[in-house]
Amino acid sequence: MDIRQPVPTIYGDWVSTFGEGWKNQVARLTEKFGAAIEEARMPPDYPTDVPIVFVRKDSIAAVLAFARDEPGFEYGFLADITATDEEVEPRFEVVYNLFSHTRGWRFRLKVRVPSDEEVPTAVGVWPAANWLEREVYDMFGVRFAGHPDLRRILMDERWVGHPLRKDYPLRGYQIFPDPQEIKPELLG
Repeated sequence: MDIRQPVPTIYGDWVSTFGEGWKNQVARLTEKFGAAIEEARMPPDYPTDVPIVFVRKDSIAAVLAFARDEPGFEYGFLADITATDEEVEPRFEVVYNLFSHTRGWRFRLKVRVPSDEEVPTAVGVWPAANWLEREVYDMFGVRFAGHPDLRRILMDERWVGHPLRKDYPLRGYQIFPDPQEIKPELLG
């Protein structure tokens, strides 16, 4: 199946239902943020189901706040933050999946990050980004500048490496015969 084929949903075909609105939103983002918007990939021109807008990392918090608060956008729900390992520099793409409950629209923002740099945290825009950013840090090793508690969330603290990096060994087992020590200050 070609992803560029219209996908029937409860809202109808996404491109015909949301396409003009998405184009308008991308144009408004480009007008408002200028060079901070690096690239936009639109369905069906690119094999994606929602628009993908690449944002410079130093502007991501401002773009996220704009997408949440601006009339005509109203992406009030941060559905997920994840990442991809591209294996070439900039090595990572941090992915922000947004959803608008008022419009039923989805939107995706991405930030390209070299392996030795940090991304500004989104916790000030969405407090729920706290745990999502911790997961990206734990699995990929991407650091978030200004994060209030950037530490592992899924893996044992003694774990070495980041399992979703493409250079992580497929059989990179790490066995810990004793349980991880419980830190009393975290039990509050």
